[in-house]
Amino acid sequence: MKQTPLILSIIALVASVVFGILSLTSNGTHKKVSPVVSGDSAAVAGSIVFFNIDEVMDGYDMANDLRSVVENKIQGIQNEIDRRGNKLQKDINTFQDKINKGLLLPSVAESQQKKLQQQQADYQNFVIKKQNEMAEEQQVMMNQILDAIKTYVDEYNIDRQYSMILATQGAVLPAPVVVGDDILDITSDILAGLNDEYVKSKSNGEVAEEAPAEE
Repeated sequence: MKQTPLILSIIALVASVVFGILSLTSNGTHKKVSPVVSGDSAAVAGSIVFFNIDEVMDGYDMANDLRSVVENKIQGIQNEIDRRGNKLQKDINTFQDKINKGLLLPSVAESQQKKLQQQQADYQNFVIKKQNEMAEEQQVMMNQILDAIKTYVDEYNIDRQYSMILATQGAVLPAPVVVGDDILDITSDILAGLNDEYVKSKSNGEVAEEAPAEE
């Protein structure tokens, strides 16, 4: 029993030595990294940060301009589809009215019916072709926007030196980042930089131009 105070003293001494070593190690080997502050972002270099792609797409002026151009193109294509469809339906109604009134000889009626059937087939092929064109217009637009964002983010991170930049999506339950510290959210910073770059590109004549609608 007389050895108990001695044992406790030894344990206390060992603990104090270990604590001192850990303190020296922490102060000597762990370097503090100063925050890289730019715009609304104050995340430190080496951090994993994120931005909301939906917010960027909504607020990116280039994306909005391109969408306007493509929407006008698509509306022009849809107008042509509707015009041809209405004309075909009018021809079908006229033919049916003549049949009901007995105004056509059987041979003439058969010939006109075959002609209308061919017109229907041509119209269906036309619609499919134009739908593919509209889908291609939208895909090219999206590729242009995403490429511009990716190019900017690559350049943006040269100075910031973040370990990883994630693109999250959604508002109610965003993915892949469901919850994150506000200091790691660089959405505003990215959006501001993208719009600044777009203003510069427009001043250099690199602007989206509206193509004329198809006739």
